[in-house]
Amino acid sequence: MPDRYALGDIVEMKKQHPCGSRQWEVIRTGADFRIKCVGCGHQVMLARTKFEKSVKKIIKSNLIDEK
Repeated sequence: MPDRYALGDIVEMKKQHPCGSRQWEVIRTGADFRIKCVGCGHQVMLARTKFEKSVKKIIKSNLIDEK
């Protein structure tokens, strides 16, 4: 099963960050995800399950479709 998220993706989370932004950039993938707030630059490490439940939609994807 291919990964749905890639480095550099911009995702919108369900909950708003205290700075007011909902957009986060994925900067590490694996069992844990590290994401960086687009608004203020704050970084957070989340378990994969919590990250996948918290994502509302992918705004910009860096995945290349392979056919």
